[in-house]
Amino acid sequence: MSKFDPAKFEPKWQSYWDEHGTFRTESETDRPTYYVLDMFPYPSGAGLHVGHVEGYTATDIVARFKKARGFEVLHPMGWDAFGLPAEQYALKTGTHPRETTEKNVGVFKEQLKSLGFAYDWEREINTTDPDYYRWTQWIFLKLWERDLAYIAEVPVNWCPALGTVLANEEVIDGRSERGGHRVVRKPMRQWMLKITEYADRLLDDLEIIDWPEHLKEMQRNWIGRSRGAEVDFAVDPESTGGLEANIRVFTTRPDTLFGATYMVLAPEHPLVDEITTDGQWEKVKAYREEAARKSDLERTDLQDEKTGVFTGAYAVNPTNGEKIPVWVADYVLYGYGTGAIMAVPGHDQRDWDFAKAHGIEIREVISGGDIAEEAHEGDGKLVNSDFLNGLPVDEAKGKIIAWLEDEGVGKEAISYKLRDWLFSRQRYWGEPFPVVHRKEDAAVVPLPEEQLPLTLPEVEEYEPSGTGESPLATIEEWVETTCPQTGEPARRETNTMPQWAGSCWYYLRFIDPDNDEAPVDFDLEKNWMPVDLYVGGAEHAVLHLLYARFWHKVLYDAGVVSTKEPFKRVVNQGMILGTSYAYYETENGELLGNEGEGRSDVTQKTVHVDNVHWEGETPMHPDEDVELEPVVEKMSKSRGNVVNPDDVVEEYGADSLRLYEMFMGPLEQTKPWDPRGVNGVHRFLSRLWRVVCDEEAPVGVDESADFDEELERELHRTIAQVTENTEELRFNTAIAAMMEYVNALYKRDSVPPQAVEPVVQMLAPYAPHTAEELWAELGNEPSVSEEPWPTFDEDKLEEDTYELAVQVMGKLRGTVDVAQDADEEAAVAVARANEDVERHLEGREIRRVIFVPGRILNFVVG
Repeated sequence: MSKFDPAKFEPKWQSYWDEHGTFRTESETDRPTYYVLDMFPYPSGAGLHVGHVEGYTATDIVARFKKARGFEVLHPMGWDAFGLPAEQYALKTGTHPRETTEKNVGVFKEQLKSLGFAYDWEREINTTDPDYYRWTQWIFLKLWERDLAYIAEVPVNWCPALGTVLANEEVIDGRSERGGHRVVRKPMRQWMLKITEYADRLLDDLEIIDWPEHLKEMQRNWIGRSRGAEVDFAVDPESTGGLEANIRVFTTRPDTLFGATYMVLAPEHPLVDEITTDGQWEKVKAYREEAARKSDLERTDLQDEKTGVFTGAYAVNPTNGEKIPVWVADYVLYGYGTGAIMAVPGHDQRDWDFAKAHGIEIREVISGGDIAEEAHEGDGKLVNSDFLNGLPVDEAKGKIIAWLEDEGVGKEAISYKLRDWLFSRQRYWGEPFPVVHRKEDAAVVPLPEEQLPLTLPEVEEYEPSGTGESPLATIEEWVETTCPQTGEPARRETNTMPQWAGSCWYYLRFIDPDNDEAPVDFDLEKNWMPVDLYVGGAEHAVLHLLYARFWHKVLYDAGVVSTKEPFKRVVNQGMILGTSYAYYETENGELLGNEGEGRSDVTQKTVHVDNVHWEGETPMHPDEDVELEPVVEKMSKSRGNVVNPDDVVEEYGADSLRLYEMFMGPLEQTKPWDPRGVNGVHRFLSRLWRVVCDEEAPVGVDESADFDEELERELHRTIAQVTENTEELRFNTAIAAMMEYVNALYKRDSVPPQAVEPVVQMLAPYAPHTAEELWAELGNEPSVSEEPWPTFDEDKLEEDTYELAVQVMGKLRGTVDVAQDADEEAAVAVARANEDVERHLEGREIRRVIFVPGRILNFVVG
């Protein structure tokens, strides 16, 4: 037969699986169920990259493995297709986002099929399909009914020149990515979801799911539950022309109240307008305008200079009656806590930096540090704190909270970093909100269920409205409508939902994609949920997973689902880094290798991995005799290190790509791409291919070949190891075990079919096309994908003999094979038959024998 050539048979088996519905899932089944899911991909114009392939191959291996183990497996795929890139492309070209999306989905799907992934394509869903987003809108109405959705004025990125609101990723250094125009923070009407209502449950239920601890910790930190106290600082009316008001702060360190020497309000805090004195108004106004140009990230950067302006007003510290200045500073965000802080510079480094910069008193109230040099944020005893003096921190916290409550100026409280979820975008390409605003009384009225889905209007222009509203606001015939309750004039909501919306619940729709009466049938959900294994990138570790968990809990409370959590186990695959190869070029065009590193008169340049000339293991410049230095970093087009999976499939085949990505290292580890590694696994597949298909190979399949005890034991050990490693997602070691077994086959002249067929079955989840072809070549009916997983016999995992170390006077003199049940007499007999051992015993008296079964035999001689 011809040599190993994947291009000749991989498309054949992909067609076979499609035509025979090999991976079609039966929704209702008596078999145990297993739901394995990839994180919903956005179908970008760039198509798949090798990072996608890593996670998708992992879930595919699990899906095929579980199917072979007797499970009914649900392994679907779909598209998180609403999003900013398609709308930006529409602005540039006039192409409808739907057309762009459909084209990109086509490319993605073709690539996925070329890799042989075992998806049930009959369940394919797309978030932009009205039949899908009808139920996204329905879920929003459930949120509305439960008082979990509301409208608020929230600061957004507003670009006056473009007349539009920009997403965070469209703003670079305070300017619009498109055109480089100045961007400011401007309050605008937004939909919000009360995710904070579920903060405690989102925290507590982390204990009932099998997620990596670091991922759970990221969610805990994002929610940020902390205990402390709310404290009211009265504004000093003498400094504000008689104004009486309170500034409420939340602090986790009420024990440090006596050390508060100033206060800070966020620039957006409404009290700023009321308490700022006439003499300071212009400075405060200018400062607020400058702060509005910064993102929240820029404002809270710990490395930045701490800027601020004094309001002219003072507040009264409730513990000691001291009047302390009230400042405005952008390192305090209005959206976090109360938007105001009491500043204790002696014991908070951020406050210390600010106080140093602005000449504010720094007071020690916790002993043990040197506040002249830096803030003391550790433990100690209370000092300069009146009735708290001498107390340790924890005891002081309890005492001061009790005092605050007795005095009526504070109370114990719990606070969260988690904020309510900003759930609207000023975009065309998103799910419309299923509500109207009645003109008569400004009431928000939900659409009845029978009017869903509310679809997007067909438009020819996607330009911003110029007012900050979405492009939908300019389409009067769509916006102007009537109230479904009264028939009175009304306007549709012109904001659209964020891209997160569709991906919050898609895992449910995969279970029941054609249901036109509910998002998912309750009994089917009960049978399939929660998702057994959810695999995706670490970039989704917080927001997507948190939002999906929130929606799921709302649906649980509404009786739509039976499970408290959507994802039983989550695994983040590691990043695959790109490798480019660097050299240096002088001003006169001379090329240098690593000797150019550090020189000021050279420019570093790189050669793409595909263009490197290899001299053995040494990477060389393709045109010059210059040795290159490998540079491993995140893949990007600008670095010239992006690997297109299509190119790898064309050269080596899909199975080699799949196998290599799993063989690179542990699934969750970051790994560098090495093109030579693909060739290595390709050779392994080729070696197994030759055993079955090449009559001139050094070893071949022969019905009459002896299936001896040694080979049988080797096979059963391999099955056991591959089974365990695949179950535990240790794919690299499972592949290594199969490689070792194939090496064992090559030590023989011929092997029987029963020694080869099980390794083909084990290979099937990893390299399915090759396994199918070999299975058929061995004379079996297709398909190996329908075959049960091979079993192993525990008794055949044990060796009849073991290797025993033999010592003479404590020094190793040889090793011998002895029976597992050998006693001391038998072990001594075998040892003395060994020439090396006997030579060291010859002519010497054996005074004592020390025998530890399974470990050592030691002769003590005279």
